Amino acid sequence: MFVFAPPKPRRKPSLTPMIDVVFLLLVFFMLASRFGVDTHLPLNAGGEAGDSAYTGPPRLIDILPDQVLLNGRSVEPDALAAAVLELTQAPTDTVVLRARSGAILQRVVDVMQQLTDAGLSTLVLVE
Repeated sequence: MFVFAPPKPRRKPSLTPMIDVVFLLLVFFMLASRFGVDTHLPLNAGGEAGDSAYTGPPRLIDILPDQVLLNGRSVEPDALAAAVLELTQAPTDTVVLRARSGAILQRVVDVMQQLTDAGLSTLVLVE
């Protein structure tokens, strides 16, 4: 007859590796997430039809890497909003923005934010 050894008691599984994995996932997702606040700038696409036709003097702002041009003339960034307001009749008049090659996106957003803060509400970004 066979003699069997007494059965070994079952070992409980260790939860330590699972807890380690959970903490590693927690740290990963905390570091990979963004906690900043996104801002929204209303923008009209260049080919979009507006409510009214373009009227008044030209208001073309060229954004270059090292300067900003208003209708082909260099303007200081601090004086840009005042110079554009002189060319508009109402805050809803269209202002056309054109980013030239080499201009970084943050510079374009800064110019748009400056114009929005000055009260201009219809900005059109063209290529």
